[in-house]
Amino acid sequence: MAISLVKEFKLKQKLSLTPQLKKSIDLLQLSRFELINKIEKEIVENPFIEKDESSFNDRSIADFNEFDFNVAATESLRDSLINQINEININKDEQEIALTIIDSLDETGCLTDGIDIVDEMLGYKYAENLIEGVLINIIQQLDPAGVGFRDFKECIFLQIKRNPASEEELVITEKLLYELNVDDFDIALKKLSDQGYSAEQVSSVIEKIKNSNLSPGLEFKKSDYVYPDLKIKMLEDNYELSFLNDNFPKITIDESLVEATKKELKSKKNDAINEKIKEARWLMSSITKRNDTVYKVGEIILNKQISYLMDNPLNINPLSNKEIAEELKLHPSTISRILRSKYIDTPKGIIPLKSFLFNSVSKTRKVTSIQLMDTIKNIIKEEKKPKSDNQISKELNKMGYGLSRRTIAKYRKKLNIPSSRNR
Repeated sequence: MAISLVKEFKLKQKLSLTPQLKKSIDLLQLSRFELINKIEKEIVENPFIEKDESSFNDRSIADFNEFDFNVAATESLRDSLINQINEININKDEQEIALTIIDSLDETGCLTDGIDIVDEMLGYKYAENLIEGVLINIIQQLDPAGVGFRDFKECIFLQIKRNPASEEELVITEKLLYELNVDDFDIALKKLSDQGYSAEQVSSVIEKIKNSNLSPGLEFKKSDYVYPDLKIKMLEDNYELSFLNDNFPKITIDESLVEATKKELKSKKNDAINEKIKEARWLMSSITKRNDTVYKVGEIILNKQISYLMDNPLNINPLSNKEIAEELKLHPSTISRILRSKYIDTPKGIIPLKSFLFNSVSKTRKVTSIQLMDTIKNIIKEEKKPKSDNQISKELNKMGYGLSRRTIAKYRKKLNIPSSRNR
């Protein structure tokens, strides 16, 4: 029901949350694991809901419940990182910063808002370069490799840097990720071969990039706990997306009981029983709509990011909640709720759906922050005389970026590139 209800409201309107709408919104944001538990609870509490036993044959809910009791004892990513911090010799300031960074990481191990949010959480009492130093020299040295990354390129680089075959492999990795500014591996291979690197070495690095874990933090969520809703299967020259019905209880309404109850209620009014019947029908409808919408969101994401996911993590396209919402004619907040704790099973492992969203930093041209930083880095690398942020802004705006000097300065700083005065 949430889908049809939320559609009626426009972006800037305030919602008057009726109990039914609140229930619908709450159901939308449940993970698969949480939804399965809710369904099982409703089956027990509502006599009008029946479970089709054949739909849940791989594992029983008892297995889920048993895991539910043990999940608290499972070491989380946060617990592991804190334990590692407690075992190394750092001063009190570094420890405070490190623990704040850990609290700012998402489930994949990504510092999604960069050091700005850490700086804010710490009350701006430490220099940015100190926070950056703790991130790079302490957090990013912890396990799993890649933790503390701010974008997918940094995630890949941290993993390869942890165990490089040679110094030259690191150089090739840096060139592929940060210098060539191409997202086609064949073009990159040719360019690096022209620079004197062996095709074998470059191909080896490309394979490592393709096989990097884009969500290293999920290693700490037991596979029994992270239940994907969707699965992608690669075909010869295409892919197939499916909604996973394994372990998902199929429920029906006990219509014979409903009819018998209605006959009984003709002579007696019983609001509680009528409410139970309504709730049973609402639950069936809401689950169907929730699952259909998760699938449609997955389709849009994969159509946009299939190259990034399957064979080229350098090829990423801007994609936002708002774009998905517009395509499905839903409210952006509905998409945010749908993406919460929803996962997809891929040949590269289980990945959160929200990991495929990258906002464009420009209103006039679709470009991710990573692509913009690559462009800024290349402009500065090729400059004969240091260019100011204003000059870089003008140069990019001639290409249709529509970015302010302040925006250029922000991303230049993220690259740790000094101002033109200090270059």
